Amino acid sequence: MFEFFFSGEFPEFIDTRPLRFWLDDGLNWVVRHWGDEFEAAAYPLLVMLNSIEDWLLMVPWWLIILAFAALAYGATRSKALPIIVVVGLVFMGLMELWEDSVETMALMISATLTAIVFSIPLGIVMARSEIVQRVVTPILDLMQTMPSFVYLIPTVMIFGPGKIPALLATIVYAAPPLVRLTNLGIRQVEPNVMEAAQAFGASPRQRLFGVQIPLALPTILAGVNQTTMMALAMVVIASMIGAGGLGYQVLQGIGRLEVSRGVFAGLGIVVLAIIFDRITQAYGKQLQARIGLVGDRS
Repeated sequence: MFEFFFSGEFPEFIDTRPLRFWLDDGLNWVVRHWGDEFEAAAYPLLVMLNSIEDWLLMVPWWLIILAFAALAYGATRSKALPIIVVVGLVFMGLMELWEDSVETMALMISATLTAIVFSIPLGIVMARSEIVQRVVTPILDLMQTMPSFVYLIPTVMIFGPGKIPALLATIVYAAPPLVRLTNLGIRQVEPNVMEAAQAFGASPRQRLFGVQIPLALPTILAGVNQTTMMALAMVVIASMIGAGGLGYQVLQGIGRLEVSRGVFAGLGIVVLAIIFDRITQAYGKQLQARIGLVGDRS
């Protein structure tokens, strides 16, 4: 009796092995009976990813650098960020990481675009329904707090190693911030603004697309920024199941104990993070200034 209370080990009240066997057998059943259907459903994502990657590889390297520099200048109207963009991308090319960088950009862009398609409508529904918000919020908490390696297990079992499970795991990991910030941005629209729109006879659809979404765009764009950064944070983990790109170079550096390979690939990931983060943040500030939320500091 005293050992029950003073033992350092937690007592075994029930046998959890049947639950684990049930979970494993259930997933194996899904793979056997629905694996082909899941692969067919995810095939458009693979087509999108490969198309973006092939297009980026087809475009001359100097044109991609100029395009990113132009985006940076259009966002900031200063020379500092375009110079950083050019130096960073040239650095990746000189370190023979250009193709890997393109693969990483394709994965990140595909995951971000897919997250936008699904997350923004879900955030809008959450903002318009308290019941949906109560149901979805715990799911988002689970998606954000679950270790990212856990996402790899079911996706690899269903699709096998390759780009599809890497892309799906990245989407699941990166989507929650955009859902939350879309919901937050729409809920933060002032009630008196909505009352004024209703007084002028605007329908619910007109109030949503003509008032709420435009006023919430800066917050939504901040969500896109966070989703992009979280997608980029998954590249090393996704490389473990066949995503390739800069993450694979980091993984090879770890496996071969090549410090230079890991450091240069890590710096390439940092460069991409700086480029996408600064550009999206700058455009968000411009948008805020245009709708009068902050002063124009450009």
